[in-house]
Amino acid sequence: MALSSSKYYNNFRLLSIILGVVFGAAGIVVFLLFFEGESPVVSLEQTSDYIGKKGTIHYSASDGKSGLRSIIIWGSQGNLNKVLHSVTFPRSSYLGKIGRAEAMETVTFDTKKEGFIDGPMSITFEARDYSLRGWLQGNKTIVNKEVTVDTVPPQLQILQSEKYISPGGAGIAIYHIPNKKCTSGVTINGRFHPGFLLGDGKPDTYISYFALPYDAKKIDSLIVSAVDLAGNEMIVPFTTTYKSSAQKTDTITLSDSFIGTKVPEFQQHYPEMKGELIDQYLYTNTTVRDQNNKKISELCQSPLPNRLWQGHFSRFAGSPKAGFADHRSYMYGGKIIDNQVHLGVDIASTSRAEVRAANKGKVVFADYLGIYGNMVMIDHGQGIFSLYSHMSQMNVSPGNDVDKKSVIGLTGTTGMAGGDHLHFSMLVNGVFVMPKEWWDEHWIEVTIEAPLAQSKF
Repeated sequence: MALSSSKYYNNFRLLSIILGVVFGAAGIVVFLLFFEGESPVVSLEQTSDYIGKKGTIHYSASDGKSGLRSIIIWGSQGNLNKVLHSVTFPRSSYLGKIGRAEAMETVTFDTKKEGFIDGPMSITFEARDYSLRGWLQGNKTIVNKEVTVDTVPPQLQILQSEKYISPGGAGIAIYHIPNKKCTSGVTINGRFHPGFLLGDGKPDTYISYFALPYDAKKIDSLIVSAVDLAGNEMIVPFTTTYKSSAQKTDTITLSDSFIGTKVPEFQQHYPEMKGELIDQYLYTNTTVRDQNNKKISELCQSPLPNRLWQGHFSRFAGSPKAGFADHRSYMYGGKIIDNQVHLGVDIASTSRAEVRAANKGKVVFADYLGIYGNMVMIDHGQGIFSLYSHMSQMNVSPGNDVDKKSVIGLTGTTGMAGGDHLHFSMLVNGVFVMPKEWWDEHWIEVTIEAPLAQSKF
């Protein structure tokens, strides 16, 4: 009987241990599943240090364990505490990731309507997850960001502006914005042209070079605008007279020998071309041309802020072969198969003639580019660029500084060139413009230098 009781006791003890282990393991699992201790990750880094009339808060939050439960944002200024955003994410399950894994949103609010005034303000961001820690309230993360409320738009006064402009032409606006850091510039027909500080003892005075595309039929809108760090905007319209200009039309007859010479060159760089030689030529003259012009536009998006060029731009010596904005019809087999516009000036001299920089600047591109062949682009500062193409040799590399008339290469027949010549283009913030204006010393003086000298505040 004693043995039986002892055996029963031992079995009971073993069962208790097993149950204890099971319940202990279960408790650990439950704890890990429902009481995880990883707090949400949150960020207000994309939120500006300044808040304007229309308050804007950009936030992101994530939780890789139980998921996000709630987010709340409030603003504080003096005795004022105002909830600006509050959201609760629904439960999606009861195990694992219960709430949303991540959230990213832009919150907007009317600064004055919410009671905030100009001056310092604190933004507090709180995120909680679906953990049962914190007395079932979840892990939480709190981030504070100190900002400045500024609801006063910048002051803007136009000092000088362009009087006339033609399709393919360029102009300037000179304006004054006192005591504020702003993004500013001219918008013409919906295209923005940035402004740059003048310097030279003229603080808070800016210049914006702008251009009217060759195919513009009129001036729909023309403004100078300034947006400060808080997003407050000032817009000042101004007018200039639209002057129409004649544009030449031309017909180019394509020969089999020309196509047979050019297509193999393009095949090396664009192996995706398919079909007959004429199909591949058309692909180059259309699709590749569009790709090339997009690349050129991209190269103009981050111009040097200081003006490097001085005086008129020098013209390559030689005979003109094609003009700016010539409308070309391409004929093959007795019918027109394509139409394009020539966005530069072709000048022919002797074979492999020296190509010189038209003005001082920095090389931003020196490589092969489709229809342009071997091409060099120079940034002259404040949105002004020059382009040289079809070269047989390039003597410069991106990043090189060049002076006016520095030799940058030799003419050639690379790209869509039928004979040895230089294709030269001028661009203002990525818009192709008439080179003849920039070659003209009188135009430079009347359009740019005299207004600069006269602009005073």
